[in-house]
Amino acid sequence: MLFANRSAAEKRAALRAGLESGKLLQAPGAYAPLVALEIEARGFEAVYVSGAVLAADLGLPDIGLTTLTEVARRAHQIARVTDLPAIVDLDTGFGEPMNAARSLRTMEEQGIAGCHIEDQVNPKRCGHLDNKAVVETAAMVRRVRAAAKAKRDPNFVLIARSDARAVEGLDKAIDRMKAYVDAGADMIFPEALEGPAEFEAVRNAIDVPLLANMTEFGKSPLLTGAALESLGFNLAIYPVTTMRLAMHAVTAGLAELHAKGTQAGLLDRMQHRRDLYRLLRYEDYNAFDRGIFDFEV
Repeated sequence: MLFANRSAAEKRAALRAGLESGKLLQAPGAYAPLVALEIEARGFEAVYVSGAVLAADLGLPDIGLTTLTEVARRAHQIARVTDLPAIVDLDTGFGEPMNAARSLRTMEEQGIAGCHIEDQVNPKRCGHLDNKAVVETAAMVRRVRAAAKAKRDPNFVLIARSDARAVEGLDKAIDRMKAYVDAGADMIFPEALEGPAEFEAVRNAIDVPLLANMTEFGKSPLLTGAALESLGFNLAIYPVTTMRLAMHAVTAGLAELHAKGTQAGLLDRMQHRRDLYRLLRYEDYNAFDRGIFDFEV
C-alpha cells in the first residue's frame, strides 16, 4: 500500500515482455510521483522521466545542468509509487564512459527499469533544437559499452539515443545506431525524425526495439499510437505533455486569481479534493493504520 506492489525486477521483466509483444507501449512523462499515479490509473504501460522536464521543474534550461544525484533522487521518488516500469533520461551519461557506467548502475539501484544515454556533446541541448553537436561515433560507442558492462539485471533496458539525424543526415545516423547496438544497446532512440518515411527507414535498418519521441512543438510529426505500431516502433514517450498541460492551467489560473482576487471562478478547472484523496488512496492508509494500532494496553 505504501509502495508499489511490483518489485524492480518484476517491472523490468514486464518492460522487456512489453517490448517483445509487438504492441506499442506508451509512456507519458511523469514530472512528479503524483503524476505517475495518474498515468498508472489511466492504463498506460510505463512512465517516463524526462531530463528536460526535471531541469525545467528546477528552473533550469535543458543544457546538461542537472546532476546525477538530482536525477536519481527524482527518478526513485517516481518509480517507488507505481507498478509501471519507469524509464529515465540520463542525458550524455553525466561525464566520461566510467560516469555513464556509474549512472546506469545508480538507476538500477533506484528501481528504474530502463534509461537512455545520448550521443550529444556536453553541454547538450534539447533534441529538437537546431545547431546541436554530436560526439564521434567511437566516443558514443565507449559510453554505451561502459553502461552495458555496468548492468547487473539483464532485463534492465539500456537505450542509446542518437541526435545525429539533424547533424549528419539519416543515413549516417543509422550507421551510428547500428554501432550502438553492436556496443550493447538493448534499444535505439532515433531523435528528431522528420516523417513516417524516416521512422520506417530506421525500423528497416535496426533489429532491436525502437523508441519514438512524440514531443510537442518539435521536428517530428505527432503520430498516433496505431501509426507508430504499424511502423514497427515498440515504445512512444510523451516527455513534456503533462508538464505543458499543468503549466498552461497554472498560468491561466494565476492570471485570473491576480485579476479578480479570488479563485472562486476556477473551481471547475481544478482537481477536486475527493479525487486527489482517491488517487492518493487515503482510505487504504487509514485502514493500514487501524490494522496496526487496533489494540488496547
